[in-house]
Amino acid sequence: MFGYEVLQSYNELEMLVYNYIMDHKEEVKYMTIRELSEAVHVSTSTIIRFCKKTGYDGYSEFRVQFKHFLKEDQDHKKKMLQDNGVDEIMYFLHSVTSTAYEESIVKVTELIQAARQLIFIGIGTSGILGKYGARYFSNIGKFSQYIEDPYYPIGKDMESTVVIALSESGETQQTLKLAERFKRHNCRIFSITNGSSCTLAKMSDYNLAYFVPKRLVQEEYNITTQVPVIYLLETIGRRLS
Repeated sequence: MFGYEVLQSYNELEMLVYNYIMDHKEEVKYMTIRELSEAVHVSTSTIIRFCKKTGYDGYSEFRVQFKHFLKEDQDHKKKMLQDNGVDEIMYFLHSVTSTAYEESIVKVTELIQAARQLIFIGIGTSGILGKYGARYFSNIGKFSQYIEDPYYPIGKDMESTVVIALSESGETQQTLKLAERFKRHNCRIFSITNGSSCTLAKMSDYNLAYFVPKRLVQEEYNITTQVPVIYLLETIGRRLS
């Protein structure tokens, strides 16, 4: 129902509708279009456009199909081991087989191929993956390094540098600050984020989003799967080699 191409087609307001619906699945099943518009603080015409981009003529048809979508999703989850994360990883792997996603990977691979050097940035878990990415690309002969210091001095002649920014939320302040500084020095920014409407994705020259459920422990510690990030880095790396 919400394939990669559909999610990529949403504008900022339509993404607000999508996020609200996914956060309030049970309530939305019984909401009128006016109730939904008031809850999301968007116009009813925005919701109509959202429905049409999702593949339905109007809100009534969307709501009926959304109920079927939820039932199928629940039935699928019952077949999986409780909270083993396989379903979300399989959903991502299915998404990357689309033509649009493949075209994006090709463009990013060409960008990295032409770069003189790669600089990985990220904080926390994304920083660990940044270190892994820098080593992985160095192993295949592409000069790469990882930087986590937001005040790291940036030299001249950076036009042939590609910065690979990793952030699950795409809103980490240290990563955004460092990406902005590199962008001012004419570096190309390629980001991998869990969604395409975040700040990092919008400021990047290229972005690959993986759209998996965000998971927190004690409302604080992020344990969202990072398998998509590793998959994308290694896929691009193998193509370069």
